[in-house]
Amino acid sequence: MQAEIRHDWTTEEIQALFDLPFNDLLFKAQSVHRQHFNPNEVQVSTLLSIKTGACPEDCKYCPQSARYDTGLHKEKLMEVQKVLETAELAKKNGSTRFCMGAAWRNPKDRDIPYIVEMIKGVREMGMETCMTLGMLTREQAITLQQAGLDYYNHNLDTSQEFYGDIITTRTFQDRLDTLENVRASGMKVCSGGIVGMGEEAKDRAGLLKSLANLEQHPDSVPINMLVRVEGTPFADLEDFDHFEFIRTIAVARILMPKSHVRLSAGRTEMNEQMQAMCFFAGANSIFYGEKLLTTENPEANTDMQLFAKLGIQPEKRQGYSDEVTEQAISEAVAESQQTPQFYNAAV
Repeated sequence: MQAEIRHDWTTEEIQALFDLPFNDLLFKAQSVHRQHFNPNEVQVSTLLSIKTGACPEDCKYCPQSARYDTGLHKEKLMEVQKVLETAELAKKNGSTRFCMGAAWRNPKDRDIPYIVEMIKGVREMGMETCMTLGMLTREQAITLQQAGLDYYNHNLDTSQEFYGDIITTRTFQDRLDTLENVRASGMKVCSGGIVGMGEEAKDRAGLLKSLANLEQHPDSVPINMLVRVEGTPFADLEDFDHFEFIRTIAVARILMPKSHVRLSAGRTEMNEQMQAMCFFAGANSIFYGEKLLTTENPEANTDMQLFAKLGIQPEKRQGYSDEVTEQAISEAVAESQQTPQFYNAAV
C-alpha cells in the first residue's frame, strides 16, 4: 500500500510513531522508503565553508558564533576560484551535490555577485548546487535561483516551543519566512534540525511536525546529532541516546516519504553498526569529506568502505557516468584521499 503524502500530522500521531516497538518502527520506515527510493543507494554531498566564523547569531550549539570563544580561526569569504577547485575535487571523489555555507545572519548585497559566480561555476561541472547563507529576502532568493542554485538549506533546528532556549537573535517565524522565500523562488528546500540539545521527546516530535506540515515537504531533511564543541553553551550536555536518534530518522522517513533524509552532523560519534541502522531506518543522504562546517566528519574513504560492506552505491545523478562513481568508490576504498578543509555544522 502506497504511503500517503500528508501535511496534517498531529503531535499525538507523531509521538505514537516514536513510541512504537523499535523493530516495528524500523520495518514501517523501511517499507515506506522502498516505495520511493532504491534502498541501496545513498545521495552523496560535499559541504564547504566558504566563510567561517564571526557570525552575530547566538545559536547555543554553534562554534561559529562570535559570542563564544571556541578557538575557531575566522576566515573571510573564499575566493571564487578556490571554491571551484574544491568542487572539482569533490566531483572527482564521487559527490554529486556541492554545498556551500557561510557564517552569516544574512548575505549582504555586496556578496551576492561572488555567490552567483560560485553557483554558476559548480553548475558548469554538472553538479547540483546547495547553499546555506542565513536568512534570505524574496529578491535574494530569486537572484540565487536565476543563477542556477538548486537547493537552499535553512534548518528549523528544533520545535517552535523549545526554539527560544536555543537562539534569541532570530525567531522561528524568521526561519519559516526564509523557507517560504526559497520555495516561492522555485528553488528546492533543504531543512531539518538538531537533536541532543537538551530537548524533550515532544520537541523532536514538534520539529518533525513543523517540517512535515509545510505546504510542500522539504526536498532534503538533514537530521543532525549535536556535536558538542568546547566554548559553546552546549559543550557539557549529556550524550544523546543513539536509539532515539535512529527513531528520529525513521519517523522523519515515514512523515516525509519522498524527501531525502540526510544523516548529517554527529557521524563521528556513530559506529558502523549505528550508521547502517540509520540507513535501514530511511536515511539516504550523507555529507562526504573530513569536515562539515567546522566539526569533524568521517573521511571519504571510510564512508566508501562502509558502503562496500553494506552493498550501498552512491545515488547517481543525471550526467554522471557509472565509471565516475565506480572509480570514486575504488579509489576511496584503496587509499585515503587528501581533501581540503570541509566544514561540519548543523546542515
